[in-house]
Amino acid sequence: MPITRKKQKTEPKKPKHLILNGFDMMCPSLQAAGLWKHPDDKSRDYNTIEYWTNLAKLLEKGKFNALFIADTMGAYDVYNGPRNYDAAASSAAQFPVNEPFAVVPAMAAVTKNLSFAVTASTISEAPYHFARRLATLDHLTNGRAGWNIVSSYLDSAARNLLNGQSLPEHDSRYERTQEYIEVVYQLFLSSWADDAVKVDPKTKIFSDPNLIREINYEGEHFKVPGPSIFEPTPQRIPVLLQAGASSRGTTFAAKNAEAVFVRGFTPEHLKLEIEKLKKKVVEAGRNPDDVKTVQLVNVITAPTHDEAIAKYEDYKQYVDKEGTQALIGGWTGALDLSKYEWDQELEAVESNAIKSTSVWTQPLPGDPPNLKKTRATIVERMEFGAGIQIVGDPNEVADELIRWHEISGVDGFNFIYTITPGSFEDLVEYVIPVLQERGYAQKEYPKEGLTFREQLFGTDRKEPHYLLESHPAYDLRWRAGETKEEFEERFKEAWAEYASK
Repeated sequence: MPITRKKQKTEPKKPKHLILNGFDMMCPSLQAAGLWKHPDDKSRDYNTIEYWTNLAKLLEKGKFNALFIADTMGAYDVYNGPRNYDAAASSAAQFPVNEPFAVVPAMAAVTKNLSFAVTASTISEAPYHFARRLATLDHLTNGRAGWNIVSSYLDSAARNLLNGQSLPEHDSRYERTQEYIEVVYQLFLSSWADDAVKVDPKTKIFSDPNLIREINYEGEHFKVPGPSIFEPTPQRIPVLLQAGASSRGTTFAAKNAEAVFVRGFTPEHLKLEIEKLKKKVVEAGRNPDDVKTVQLVNVITAPTHDEAIAKYEDYKQYVDKEGTQALIGGWTGALDLSKYEWDQELEAVESNAIKSTSVWTQPLPGDPPNLKKTRATIVERMEFGAGIQIVGDPNEVADELIRWHEISGVDGFNFIYTITPGSFEDLVEYVIPVLQERGYAQKEYPKEGLTFREQLFGTDRKEPHYLLESHPAYDLRWRAGETKEEFEERFKEAWAEYASK
């Protein structure tokens, strides 16, 4: 059931600007399966430039930090499976899906401050090719690009990307992903000096070859000599985001990520997940506050409580329960709800995609007493998405967002839609102004032309566009003024230090 609390006031002690991201995907039905049928929904326009440019302008109007674009490379085919994508196709449950990188430059062209986090899998292409695509985004957005790093979770994607092979074993995917990001680090940070590009007509030198080096990376999975084919980008390396919740995934995030997409079904559960992540961040030698956390949330709001409830009831008529179950099967990689009766309690299962489905099947901190996780209850909980759901008037919604923040310590939220762009319009018109007045959202961007990293960590550092000093890859950067020989010597020490963390 949706979370709703009537006229519950909270008195913030120390208001803090929350990270506010829009969350979308280049498909006609993101997480509310079937809502494409609603007369006010425009998700069918996902494959038009105008949909994305209008959305970007709307989010910037609301002073959002970023648009987070999800992606998947295979159909959700676990439900009624194996390899059955009928429910996904008929409900448009993240199927079909277009390439997210393609639309970012168009959105960047109509905005000045909104950043863009794009999802890309480490099994989909060679790191050398991917690094150039990512660098191109950082250049074309003037430093407003980020990479949501995923190791993939769909066997349907692996079959098409890996010559018919199944998805590699979970932990080995992260071992490969670790090598992948090491190649990316070196291509971005260690192949060209900051001042390698001269563009000097007098000396007839565009790029100084003495300030470019091969990386000669050799690992178990990748051998990449380099040099990088692209010049240094505005952020030097785009913002690094991650969404894995397994033990192996959080270990990877603690070492590499600057922001993590966390998930909790109650504030108390979310608090525990964040604490586990931050503990690993400290073990990796980093400041726990240097890794930001964001939680998925779906908001249904209107000027009054009763209008919000009426809107919620209207939306429920369009939910495609078959599509919801297809999404759940895909998200978990193993939980085929067709094998259960509606009132049958679910069992925790492990899969190669998601190491445990216990958050879907077992009691969590903060759950109502005696809550039974049945097929019916899990479908109802997920009918508008895999995040938390808040229904109410603007003050009620703001109360609940602040409550989650204060109990869990989460830094912000990724807002998904029920209908688009209507859900985003309601946030900008009704909810964001309340958060701004209470001091939990920025009324203006701190300056024009923000980079993504400045959106996350502020503008008051010496190099606010670059990695924080506590990030393990910080010293891998070839800085201006260093000769190739000087950097080669320093890089050996810096790389040994990174590898040890």
